[in-house]
Amino acid sequence: MSVSPMSHISPFRALRYDPARVDLSKVVTQPYDKITPEMQERYYAASPHNLVRIILGKREAADGAGENTYTRAAAYFNDWRRQGIFLHEAQPSIYDYVQDFTVPGESKEIRRRGFIALGELEDYSDNVVFRHEQTLAKPKADRLDLLRATRAHFGQLFMLYSDPAGEIDGLLSAAAAAPEIDARDEYGVRHRVSKISDPALVDLVRSKMRDKKLIIADGHHRYETALNYRNERRSSAETAPPTSRHGFSSEIFPYELVMMTFVNMESPGLLILPTHRVVQGLASFSPDELRHRAKQFFSVEEVDASVDALRATGILREAGHAGTALLAVTADRVFLLDTPQAVGSNFFSGLSLGQQSLDVVQLHKCLLEGVLGISEEAIRNQQNISYVRDAEEAMARVRAGGANVAFLMNPVRMRQVRDIAFAGEVLPQKSTDFYPKLLSGLTIYALE
Repeated sequence: MSVSPMSHISPFRALRYDPARVDLSKVVTQPYDKITPEMQERYYAASPHNLVRIILGKREAADGAGENTYTRAAAYFNDWRRQGIFLHEAQPSIYDYVQDFTVPGESKEIRRRGFIALGELEDYSDNVVFRHEQTLAKPKADRLDLLRATRAHFGQLFMLYSDPAGEIDGLLSAAAAAPEIDARDEYGVRHRVSKISDPALVDLVRSKMRDKKLIIADGHHRYETALNYRNERRSSAETAPPTSRHGFSSEIFPYELVMMTFVNMESPGLLILPTHRVVQGLASFSPDELRHRAKQFFSVEEVDASVDALRATGILREAGHAGTALLAVTADRVFLLDTPQAVGSNFFSGLSLGQQSLDVVQLHKCLLEGVLGISEEAIRNQQNISYVRDAEEAMARVRAGGANVAFLMNPVRMRQVRDIAFAGEVLPQKSTDFYPKLLSGLTIYALE
């Protein structure tokens, strides 16, 4: 008899910064892949115990096989454990995680709730964990070297599950005590974490999660790194790891698990922001040519060239109610492109109708590749393309003469992410920007 795919979560004894030894707001960080060189310097200066020294340490000229960012990361981690900077929880727990924030550029306040626990690593073929993005080899190699050196997970994998009635959030909200972690990040987001150790409640949450399929919102590279590390450890183990398909065994090997934050995809606090595309360095770019050639793919309407970012996003939002809507901003022209006309044609060969309906796919295939002639490989390597979250910044770059055209778009909808992921398909790079990010260093999962 076949076994239905099930997700398995587990409480754990997290390592946590000792708040009596450090100022938590000065030691936690954004995810490693969101840390710019300027942020890295700021984190280094904030505290001698800032997590950046472990997850994204500075490279040095003399680095080699025996001394490098990974060996230094392991040394910091081990030293801080010995010094009591990190303390081990006494009881296995899950952790209620609440984020209070405002939408960038707006005053609307939002709350998002999730919980931190361990999740069993599953191959994508098991149909328990689903991705929505492709990954690149270089970031995975970097994260694997760090994991080998430290044997610990410091950042949260952002996982989505479906719970339309909000039952699990209701349980967490009712049980959460006063937060043991309460910190604001550099974007003004308030992060609060409360420990939940009651075995009965933990088991209830686990049982309600058991039939859930999971979608990776953020952390594709780290998830696949954890899979690769698991496979390495399995192949080198003297005994085969115990199976846990039907529930957790107390003997399950630590490398079979990874730290995750689980968020309800139906939560009103789940926010996806758009990532706009800025094109630069095209020698023969012409707004008239753009408008002319775009007409083979869209209805094209010229908009007041003096439109500001607020009005531009309003135009996009209104036009997007009916489907795909994109705004092309040049130095002195603005075009609204909607009503896509190439869906179902050979132009989208190999892509499902679900993928073809996405604004970001329309933008990449029709405009970047079809109209501007930028190859798929060049886009993947970010040649001629920059990704900008803020519409005002994207427009300013073009109007200042530093770029040819900015393409503004609406965010991908959660149901689109869900449908694409469950269909076993992926979105183009930089399609989703789940906001806010989950801080690294709130809890740490040490494998040893």
